[in-house]
Amino acid sequence: MKVAEAVGRALAAAGVDHVFGVVGSGNFHLTNALVAAGARFVAARHEGGAATMADAYARMSGKVAALSVHQGCGLTNALTGIGEAAKSRTPLLVLAAETTETTSNFSVDQDALAHSVGAVSTRVTSAEDAVEQACGAVHRALHERRTVLLNLPLEIQALDAPEGAPVSPPPERPPVEPESDAVAELVQTLERAERPVFVAGRGARTPHGRDALTALAERHGALLATSAVARGLFHDNPWSIDVSGGFSSPLTAELVRGADVIVGWGCALNMWTMRHGRLIGPEATVVQVDDDPAALGRHRTVHLGITGDVERTARRALEASGGQRPGYRNPTVREAIATRVRWRDVSYADESSHERIDPRTLSIALDDLLPAERVIGVDSGNFMGYPSMFLSVPDHNSLCFTQAFQSIGLGLSTAIGAALARPDRLPVAALGDGGALMSAVELDTVRRLGLPMVVVVYNDDAYGAEVHHFRSGEFPLDTVVFPPTDIAAIARGYGFEAVTVRTLADLEPVRDWAAGPRSTPLLIDAKVTAEHGSWWLEEAFKGH
Repeated sequence: MKVAEAVGRALAAAGVDHVFGVVGSGNFHLTNALVAAGARFVAARHEGGAATMADAYARMSGKVAALSVHQGCGLTNALTGIGEAAKSRTPLLVLAAETTETTSNFSVDQDALAHSVGAVSTRVTSAEDAVEQACGAVHRALHERRTVLLNLPLEIQALDAPEGAPVSPPPERPPVEPESDAVAELVQTLERAERPVFVAGRGARTPHGRDALTALAERHGALLATSAVARGLFHDNPWSIDVSGGFSSPLTAELVRGADVIVGWGCALNMWTMRHGRLIGPEATVVQVDDDPAALGRHRTVHLGITGDVERTARRALEASGGQRPGYRNPTVREAIATRVRWRDVSYADESSHERIDPRTLSIALDDLLPAERVIGVDSGNFMGYPSMFLSVPDHNSLCFTQAFQSIGLGLSTAIGAALARPDRLPVAALGDGGALMSAVELDTVRRLGLPMVVVVYNDDAYGAEVHHFRSGEFPLDTVVFPPTDIAAIARGYGFEAVTVRTLADLEPVRDWAAGPRSTPLLIDAKVTAEHGSWWLEEAFKGH
């Protein structure tokens, strides 16, 4: 058995059950070994798409996923997706063939490439140690929540591998127990609070974490919010105020800004979630709970930082708490939440015409037409707030939000990876026309995999974020505005059903598709209004 085969078999035994990629000569044998050992290989049409599919699959499945790429150019093609995964601390294993011949055209500094986007890099250095080093990379990805590049030199892949001990998956990452003094201080802070708000982030996205936070919030009368990546965690809770930050509805922003205690649970409290700090009242006490001590206070000053697992910390605080307190919870607040916290309940002047549909009107109609059990992948751009906030989600496994790198073109691959992780749900990809055309090659992957996906393109014939950011009249916009493109026709060429939508009446085929067998994916080319930027855009560009 050669090293390439031994490593592939070991990775499958270590728990890697899905590998995404584009196969070239350098990763051919390794990828085939993974498949022979039981892993599913998902062939993308571009390494950048493969990287984001793997990222999304890992996020939504809770498992370490793998990306397999050719040496040199295969890795460089994947870098944007790897950067997104690294910045989001996704447990992802990048398997890259490597040439050590400096005269080869494939020769690049692969370690430097990984480090430049925030990933960590390691290497198989000998036939004797190859399996151990590969399994160590899986362990590191899982336990450090890192994107790990495993370089596999070609000459070592081709060596004979010694027989080794059986491989088993690494144990789960052990939860971090908070210090009792820190828990006591948290409880004292909550018992003094009159208007506490909990903001749960990526680190709270588990059923046990949700249940512990819900119980602690009930005890102290806290309102429940999330960051965008954890949207849906408190779905159907009457005290949930949805997403805190740039996507917040007016009521949500008002309630968070009115809090006298804000506790971030596995949440970075960054500029997006706290609107550059403007959602934090001048007298508010800020607490942050995270199992990574380096995360505490990274984005803003906190009055109390607690190193600990979200669920463990919330459970310990609940055990140490006294009797139930009303806190922020009263009939007036509950009624306001029930009637005004959702964006679709906020009145607006419909700007639709016979030629273009208001993205709010479109999104509300799609929310009603499409099955509630859905998983949504969202691309980046001016449009992104509409599907992120107007399409409802049943739980925290319903929105895959690959936005840490703020790159357009990732949304379609995000939806593919999420769909494979959640095959029980209708996958929905929400894209702008720029991102749709940038990633159109992966429409082939959707069709080839037989995914019953809905791809919604919010088409304003422009890079809308730049149009609205620079629309002062001072600069020409020719570089960011394009002639109309029939994206529906492009989708039909890939084997999709497709419909062009300008008015609500044009959505009738969507209703028929949703009620039918969904044996063919559907693309909706929605010609949306473009008179002004979305509500969150001005907030977003304050960080630029």
